[in-house]
Amino acid sequence: MNKKWKRRLLLFYRGWGFSLIIAILIATSFKSAIADWNDIPSGSMKPTILIGDRIFVNKLAYDLKLPYTTWHLAQWADPERGDIVVFYSPNDGKRLVKRVVGLPGDTIAMHKNQLFIDGIGIKYEPLDNEVINQIAPARQSHHLFFSENIAGKKHPVMFASSRPSLHSFGPVTVPKGKYFMLGDNRDNSADSRFFGFVDRKLIVGKASAVVISRDESFFHPRWNRFFQTLM
Repeated sequence: MNKKWKRRLLLFYRGWGFSLIIAILIATSFKSAIADWNDIPSGSMKPTILIGDRIFVNKLAYDLKLPYTTWHLAQWADPERGDIVVFYSPNDGKRLVKRVVGLPGDTIAMHKNQLFIDGIGIKYEPLDNEVINQIAPARQSHHLFFSENIAGKKHPVMFASSRPSLHSFGPVTVPKGKYFMLGDNRDNSADSRFFGFVDRKLIVGKASAVVISRDESFFHPRWNRFFQTLM
């Protein structure tokens, strides 16, 4: 590199180049440790979260991590039953979105898609048609829809009774420092039934709302889902 280009690079760095680098570091640190969003490419959390949703992830919901790492600097809360969380899969490290159904010390079982926590069967009620109608009519006929009540928190779930799935298992006891995750689309979700318990340190944050949403073509906006709170 000749002296002319070295001088130009030095002037760029001394000018606004250094400020640009600092701004990028601040922005990426914010996303890494404070708040982020997650695009949804799969239907494992239907009908709560749909393909094409972009969800807000509160990374300060439970703790403060060193930016770009999973190292905890401070912790003030733990995930609760029914929370929707973003975490790194213990299987392959991919970021996933699932619902917490088992806390450390809980005994979890499932029998023909009915969930049991500490030997008590979870209650299921009819689901509001407004939620069901967010699923394409052609797919509705192949699924059963319910409102599931976990620790007083009601949320929608769906089952495909004709699809082979791990709809019965356990009982298993959640170890200390671990969590048991399930997708709301119970017969189409790779979750703790397959990759096991999730370590506390792998949990990134709490998913609290849909920020924007587009249909499965990722082109047309679904305005009714914009800024919708997640149950």
